[in-house]
Amino acid sequence: MQNILITGITGQDGIFLVDRLMKSYSDINILGVSRNRDQENFSKKLSTLNKYNLKNLNLKNINLLDLKEVEENILKFKPDKIFNLSGPSSVYESILYPEKTMNEICKIFENITQTLISNDLFVPFFQASSSEMFGQNANECLNETIQFNPNSPYAKAKLINHDKVIDYSTKYNWNIYSGIMFNHESEFRNHKYLFMKVINSANLIKNKKVKKLTIGSLDYKRDWSFAADVVEGIIKIMEKGKNSCYVIGSGVSYSIENLVETVFEYYGLDWKKYVDVDEKLLRQGDPKEVCSDPKILKDEFGWKCNYSFYDLIDRCIKKNYYKSE
Repeated sequence: MQNILITGITGQDGIFLVDRLMKSYSDINILGVSRNRDQENFSKKLSTLNKYNLKNLNLKNINLLDLKEVEENILKFKPDKIFNLSGPSSVYESILYPEKTMNEICKIFENITQTLISNDLFVPFFQASSSEMFGQNANECLNETIQFNPNSPYAKAKLINHDKVIDYSTKYNWNIYSGIMFNHESEFRNHKYLFMKVINSANLIKNKKVKKLTIGSLDYKRDWSFAADVVEGIIKIMEKGKNSCYVIGSGVSYSIENLVETVFEYYGLDWKKYVDVDEKLLRQGDPKEVCSDPKILKDEFGWKCNYSFYDLIDRCIKKNYYKSE
């Protein structure tokens, strides 16, 4: 029996990770850690993908900022693999609360890794990193060799952990990995994220519940992929990874206008009548275009995104988990 620890399990990545693990392995115990220990809601989301017997899945509210509590639970559970998906995920909120964000992201990683190091438990470990670490780079597809230039507290904290992954990998000959994830979406995202904000707004406009959608730019381009495809990359890295860091993204960027036009067309709406642009909504220092170069991941594992940008839009519209909100 394999014990798998997943922090941040109730987020979209955690949902697809559990789905993938349960499809592939019958002999696993999963301990899921979340600040929001809502077993019923998590199980409901998981059941929209497949029906599972959840007897080997346990959700627990562990304070990952408390080293003693982290150590007690890890030593008791004795994980064979760890996926660290936890921590604040909002770049905007990190700007409002920089010290809090940096402390949480770094402290969670430190508490888990120091527990493992001090107890000689060098189990395979995946750390969720972010393309935000790159900051502004001059219109080039971003890979593992591009210099980082973080411009938010969130990105700076992620880079601190990323650098430690590289160091620990060499120092301890440890299968510890940093997955540099680009924008990835699914039906489990809510309206706080741009992708679903556009979809939900178009739906509300169609039903005459709101009149307008206001966004910061139509020209900005982003590399969007499906969360389940990203999770498939994570699994492959943990199974056979040769390097300590991997870029995970589609390798293609689309403009926000592409997104808006496609979504509004689905609802039979002329987006130009309903969408306003207010540049005050943009974060200072945001890159105008972000595009990944996942060549190493593709070459090493034959990994690819099964969902195109337009497939992703279609799925998020039709399966939107928060559609009624």
